[in-house]
Amino acid sequence: MSNLSNFVHHHFDKPADELGAVEKRVLAKAHARKIISTDVNAALSAESSFGERIADGIARVGGSWSFILAFLAFLAVWTLMNTIGLVTHPFDPYPFIFLNLILSMIAAIQAPIIMMSQNRQAERDRFEAAKDYEVNLKAELEVLSLHQKIDTSVLTELTALREDVARLSAALAARS
Repeated sequence: MSNLSNFVHHHFDKPADELGAVEKRVLAKAHARKIISTDVNAALSAESSFGERIADGIARVGGSWSFILAFLAFLAVWTLMNTIGLVTHPFDPYPFIFLNLILSMIAAIQAPIIMMSQNRQAERDRFEAAKDYEVNLKAELEVLSLHQKIDTSVLTELTALREDVARLSAALAARS
């Protein structure tokens, strides 16, 4: 754990016990050189219930142009059948009270289902943002770690070069 504390000390301006749970988890994964990214779609699909999948499907269909055009066609057929086609005995004469009842029931059912799907989308966005934060934090830590390794390597090489220059200068001074 002291090696991890050293890692924290080099990368953060605060001690390890002041870090949040996410930062600690990311640090541990970065220190262990483990992958932190996950497939958001797979993670959320695995956790979704049957009802949530149905709500998503209904929202996907209800918010499409094909649904809107099909529903407009249904309304046009209903109106034409009850005004022109069934002139003598229309099953829903003008002002189409039965059609209004059907539309009200569809809206009463469809609205909460779409809201459920929107809530799931908001939850998905929050989950994705949290995962993005973790991946970005790990990437930043890896860049800082690489920067530190390169700095250490450059300093080691500079020290060796200084020693070589000093040795060569001493050899040249001894020859003169």
